[in-house]
Amino acid sequence: MIALDLDNTLLNSKMEISDMNTKILKKLHKQGKKIVLCTGRPINAIWDWLNQLGLMSEDDYSVNFNGSLIVHNIDKKPLMADGMKRPHFKNLHDFCVNNNFPLDILDFSGLYPISDLPISGYEKRFGTSLRAAHTPFSKLPEVDYSKAVICTEPATIDQIVKTLPKQLKEDFHIVRSQPMILEFLKPGIDKGSALDLLLSHFEWTRENLMTFGDAENDLEMLASAGVGVSMANGTPEAKKTANHVTALDNNHDGVADFLETYFATND
Repeated sequence: MIALDLDNTLLNSKMEISDMNTKILKKLHKQGKKIVLCTGRPINAIWDWLNQLGLMSEDDYSVNFNGSLIVHNIDKKPLMADGMKRPHFKNLHDFCVNNNFPLDILDFSGLYPISDLPISGYEKRFGTSLRAAHTPFSKLPEVDYSKAVICTEPATIDQIVKTLPKQLKEDFHIVRSQPMILEFLKPGIDKGSALDLLLSHFEWTRENLMTFGDAENDLEMLASAGVGVSMANGTPEAKKTANHVTALDNNHDGVADFLETYFATND
């Protein structure tokens, strides 16, 4: 199983999967390797890339919302959805109110920009693939939610990370997925835990897993894999956690280059 983060890993800076990355992944998929996209995005936001890579067979799955959801690609049915209820976010909402921070809360298909707080940049970045409903926190529907997001200037996120109350660290698994995005997931939920479940579905172990990532929200899957690969452009922590680092970055087919070299000597 080859599990790949998207931003700054499989995607280049133009938000594209290059021809070379596409060619190598499609070749490995045809040989029987399971190619799994692992992302903070919902399935609809990665649909074009799944089709580009031909990941529409009966055994093809994706990990979404940074591990809260595993989706069977071909029919979009969940293999696993592990969410939270509205009360779980009360302390986080209070924190944002007290500090005048924006907040977005996502269920498994849509986005709720919290309207009693400042406007967030998250909808502008990802709203085209999500149903967005501006809602005050007290009026959020009683459904399961995948995560919450604070999306603002990187310098503000820097400050938030330094001042997060202990209670929030207990309430959530908190990861910085991009410089301007801080994500709040259910404790125990991450890309690595989702991949463990998917491996179990196929009666495989972590020794059957290769992962590619670059950032904080990829650390668990880099650490858990038999072959964990950080991108050359990855953070120092990602490189330290992985047991391999690509020779090339995400703008120069780093994934394809590593895969070609690895399978030429290990298959």
